[in-house]
Amino acid sequence: MSAITTHVLDTSCGRPASGVRVRLDLESADGSWKQVGKGTTDADGRARDLLPDAFALHGGVYRLTFETGAYFAAREIEGFYREVVVVFTISDPAQQHHVPLLLSPFGYSTYRGS
Repeated sequence: MSAITTHVLDTSCGRPASGVRVRLDLESADGSWKQVGKGTTDADGRARDLLPDAFALHGGVYRLTFETGAYFAAREIEGFYREVVVVFTISDPAQQHHVPLLLSPFGYSTYRGS
């Protein structure tokens, strides 16, 4: 399991959101973003292996981008958000960082999980 994980729950149907593509970026000193990981949520809505094994997590600003438009389109549901972007800061890279997303076609919520 990587040091940054996520879990997507589709609150419109009360189930895990499987098949959501997720990209993980790290902000560089110049303000640009570099992709450091990616994945797709499994049948339980979890993406446990976003970072490659060789990646050494360090403090900084990270960004998770969830492709929610494609998720809803695949289910023939009209959604409002094409993607959901969550930007967060890691100050202690020794900790596990879990960022869940509660999702519906017209809203979302996120929080720091455990």
